[in-house]
Amino acid sequence: MYSLQKERISRRKHHWGRLGDLPDRYLPAMPLLKEPVDLVVEGYSSDTEIEHVCAYQQEMRETLGLKDGAPIVLVSHHLSHLYSAFYPSPFEAAAGLVIGAQGSRVRDFTEHVDLPPGTGGDLLEVASFYRCARGRIECLAKQLWDGDWSRPAGLGCFYALLTKLLWPEGEGNEARVMGLAQFGDPDALALPDLDVRDHEVHIPPAWTRTFTRRDAFVYEPGGEEFRRAANLAAAGQRAFERALAEVAGWLHARTGLDALAFAGGAALNCAANGRLVRESPFREVFVPPAPHDGGTAVGCALYGLITCLGVDSRFRWTDDFLGPHPDESEIEAAVRGLPADLYAERPENLVDELAGLLESGRVVGLHRGRSESGPMALGNRSILGDPRNPDLQDYLNFEVKGREWFRPLASLVLADHAERIFELDRPAPFMQYTAAVRPEHRDRLPGITHVDGTARPQTVERESTPFLHTLLTRWNERTGTPVLINTSLNGPGQPLTEAPEHSIETLRETGLHALAMPPYLIRKRDEPPLPGDR
Repeated sequence: MYSLQKERISRRKHHWGRLGDLPDRYLPAMPLLKEPVDLVVEGYSSDTEIEHVCAYQQEMRETLGLKDGAPIVLVSHHLSHLYSAFYPSPFEAAAGLVIGAQGSRVRDFTEHVDLPPGTGGDLLEVASFYRCARGRIECLAKQLWDGDWSRPAGLGCFYALLTKLLWPEGEGNEARVMGLAQFGDPDALALPDLDVRDHEVHIPPAWTRTFTRRDAFVYEPGGEEFRRAANLAAAGQRAFERALAEVAGWLHARTGLDALAFAGGAALNCAANGRLVRESPFREVFVPPAPHDGGTAVGCALYGLITCLGVDSRFRWTDDFLGPHPDESEIEAAVRGLPADLYAERPENLVDELAGLLESGRVVGLHRGRSESGPMALGNRSILGDPRNPDLQDYLNFEVKGREWFRPLASLVLADHAERIFELDRPAPFMQYTAAVRPEHRDRLPGITHVDGTARPQTVERESTPFLHTLLTRWNERTGTPVLINTSLNGPGQPLTEAPEHSIETLRETGLHALAMPPYLIRKRDEPPLPGDR
């Protein structure tokens, strides 16, 4: 399985697809696309794309080596999300939940669902609820919305408006809201919970009025403006979590199943996911590593294999390394062509060298293997640091990532030690949810412990991430700490790096001290000060 988002090639975060991308961007980056193609499955997430579907399909016929009679099939948005979550999950049967800001219109659905007589074809899906078994998917219900942002509906619309009120510029700022919420008082603004009616979430007038106050809550880094923004974020995050818990409870009651597969943009809310894991009636909750729209490519591929071609797909989410296979010659060329301010070493023991750099207080990028398909850095495009260092969060946020001081950092932990460090009773290989750091470890791990005492751990096992496991094991032997800081390898406002030159440029342009690109270690001739030395 391969999956590659446009942003990784264009270097523009959240870069929407356009005509011309297939021949100009994807074909050069993924040579496998030049092989004969049996079937194409397309998923669309905007009216603009649907309106140009004929042009997209003509581009495919001209660019790809389609076999004679190879069909091009459309699949509606939430169904592609579901296929990306349930079929690659460990479950034989599960409830399925998809929540986002907006999906396909009713007239474009490619699945059966019983809707009230007279339901308009222009309505948009904002939440979908399923009973799933391998070989049978049943859509139980959907929440629909007319697309008018003056009367929003659903959890995805709610969080999108909350985010836009706090950060009016740009896209993809939901993670900022989650981080800011930990510093606010959810009761300060006296805003209500959302109105949940069975599987539907409605937004009360007090919230819709708040969303019209365009300049009242824009984030500022300090003072009364910060407190006001943090209080709004806290109120919104709590309302989101409570409403999500209610619709999950409704779905559990409707299906009677013990497992839940959850996808859509709302499934990126790791704090809310943590609450689902701890408090929902589902015994098992699976969130794929790419639950957002970028993950629908995997869903489309599985829909094609399973539903269109009748293939019993054995693909499971055991890791998220679905990018193109690395070309070793590109790494060699990148190392030979290093600019004058960098130099490369080839250590006899790269793991020992990395552990020593980290113990000295340095922050190190790690570029190896196939890139992650989802938005989380899971060890192949990561920045690593010492979680015991109280200066590292500020250093990484300011000198490397160029972002707000309050943004939390994620963590790696050896799976065998996870339950000792965190209140965690199951694997978390994809950083899907937050978990409390046990009280006796919080002061010892300031780099990864959030202000509310939680962290976002990634449990590391030898089978899925052998290099990372070896490094963590050596780190634990040296320091007695089986945990490392892990954040995404990118500079300010950028997506995850993809190619070697992207990671090298990130090393040059940020406060990173070194970059591991096995078997090489790339260093700066003029090294920046260590965290805390500025």
